[in-house]
Amino acid sequence: MKNIDKKKDFLFELGTEELPPKSLLTLSNALGREVEAGLKRAGLEHGAVTLYAAPRRLAIWIKDLQTQQADQKKVRKGPAEKAAFDAEGNPSRALQGFAKSCEVEVNELERIDTPKGIWMGYTMNIKGAPSAELLGDLLQTALDRLPIPKRMRWGDLEVEFLRPVHWIVALLGDQLVPVKLYNVSAGNQSQGHRFHHPEAITITAPAHYAQQLEEEGMVQADAAARKEKIRQQVTALAEEVGGNAVIDSTLLAEVTALVEWPVAILGSFEARFLKVPQEALIASMQGHQKFFPLVDGKGQLMAHFITVSNIESTDPTMVQRGNERVIRPRLSDAAFFWEQDLSQPLSAQQEGLKRVVYQEKLGSLLDKSNRVMKLAGTIATALGADATLAERAAMLSKCDLLTNMVKEFPELQGVMGRYYAAHDGEPAEVSVALDEQYMPRFSGDQLPASPTGEAVALAERLDSLVGIFGIGMIPSGDKDPFALRRAALGLLRIMIENRRALNLMDLINSAVAGYGDQLVSGTGQKVFAFILERLRAYYQDQQVPPAVFDSVLSCQPHQPLDFDQRIAAVKLFVDRDEAVSLSAANKRIHNLLKKTDETVPQQVDSARLKETAEIALAAELEQIRVKLDTALEGDDYGTALQLLSALREPVDTFFDAVMVMSDEDEIRQNRLALLSQLRNQFLRIADISLLSST
Repeated sequence: MKNIDKKKDFLFELGTEELPPKSLLTLSNALGREVEAGLKRAGLEHGAVTLYAAPRRLAIWIKDLQTQQADQKKVRKGPAEKAAFDAEGNPSRALQGFAKSCEVEVNELERIDTPKGIWMGYTMNIKGAPSAELLGDLLQTALDRLPIPKRMRWGDLEVEFLRPVHWIVALLGDQLVPVKLYNVSAGNQSQGHRFHHPEAITITAPAHYAQQLEEEGMVQADAAARKEKIRQQVTALAEEVGGNAVIDSTLLAEVTALVEWPVAILGSFEARFLKVPQEALIASMQGHQKFFPLVDGKGQLMAHFITVSNIESTDPTMVQRGNERVIRPRLSDAAFFWEQDLSQPLSAQQEGLKRVVYQEKLGSLLDKSNRVMKLAGTIATALGADATLAERAAMLSKCDLLTNMVKEFPELQGVMGRYYAAHDGEPAEVSVALDEQYMPRFSGDQLPASPTGEAVALAERLDSLVGIFGIGMIPSGDKDPFALRRAALGLLRIMIENRRALNLMDLINSAVAGYGDQLVSGTGQKVFAFILERLRAYYQDQQVPPAVFDSVLSCQPHQPLDFDQRIAAVKLFVDRDEAVSLSAANKRIHNLLKKTDETVPQQVDSARLKETAEIALAAELEQIRVKLDTALEGDDYGTALQLLSALREPVDTFFDAVMVMSDEDEIRQNRLALLSQLRNQFLRIADISLLSST
């Protein structure tokens, strides 16, 4: 068997000090990508790749790695034949130099036929290198390319990595691979759990790696399996006390990256803390302690938590009590913040907003609150809601940013505002709007449910978009410090999914007016165009074909809800049998009208309709006009396109039987007028000529 046919499993493990938990999986996935890319560049085939990631290790197991590169043939091209020999056929100096560089005689060179003529060349046979000789540089390159923002040195070494490196395992089958990284030579010895098994573990084969670490070293190296084990343990413990664990995906991933041998432990705290809003207690448990809170069947917080320990203690009660002692001061802090914040009404924080800069050129948070207040009132009126409530909510909307609780837990902005406003006796819709102003907070998040919340949420986003665009800070590439893309998508979702028929351009203009003369000219149009691009992304996520979107975009509807209704109608239309023919006809009409220099009449002169086909088309168009107007007055675009679909046969017949560009001026212009009227009826919905390419 040839060497290139031999395949063996390969294992690489990098043992370190504890890696940052929030970046552990990112590093693991990046290592896998870079190693696979390196193997591809080296021409080394392999089988399945398995990644391992634990607090003190990154590892990769590659099945059936080719043990040696295949031999390769590389053709070197020299001078063109006409420059390779003189008139007598003797080799030129250029050819002799080329042969020397290839370390062969001139007569060993060959002629190569190329599209540009005959060239002299030489085919080199390159023997493949053993994989073991390539892996060292390949691994170093992969590690150098990991997304590590800041590397460190340790001891008196010049090498750098995210954390100090203590051991390396590199095995190809059962053979050691001569690799030296970060001044550490690879071997076959890994390390077990820092406390349960600090001794070395000799890895017998790559396929045994995970099993040996688990059975001998009390280390569960598979991050996915470790995460699922944590989930199961936490869920089971919660059920023991009749609760449900609040398992946040981000926290679960972080806890998974903090432990090698997870052991879930149930703890409790005093019920008196439950007087504090549960969101604050949950934020404290999750953010500070990495604990999983428990709620009852009604979603109310229970006086229990679950922590995940990295050791299997002989006395779990001691671990439980230790964590209970640790959490008490944290919950006491939250209770203190709550009581302190309640000592004055939320509105008392307004004065302090003067001292908080929103953006240097756009003023303070109080300035922003005043602008949002006026805009929210305008939007509430358009929604048929109470403008006074919307204005009150907008004025209070940023006050909770100055409270002790939100300073400690910024993620509770809005949530705490709702609690404080309710405590102060503000109308229920005002207090709810303080929370809803931030909705949706992320992709797929819930939307504001109250009209007041909608008004403030829309006003807040519009003010930000217009203000930041108006001072020239337009998002570019991946730079979007004010999260304007998210703001644009949020306001689109509110208008579309909450079925709010609001004129976006009018609202943008109102927001621009709120800034007076602070903004550059043309800000409104730039913001409108930016939001429409976000709308494109919104429909891309829904698998709407680009041509369907562009067909509606060409009509520039100013209401996102209206835009959505047209999209829905066009999506149904493209599935109709008539769509292909009518789309092509509209494209043909567009091209005819675009090419003509003539002034096309506004009206069709029925007396100048000579051909049977054009008379029939004009009659059919006139027959559906009344029903079409009725449908469009009710924004029933689906019915409108269904009515227009009936024109397929007369349109096809027209183009088969009628010469549009007649030599007679009056006849030609009348036919163009008929086609223009036909196209204008479709343009009341969308430019379906753009669908002809789909």
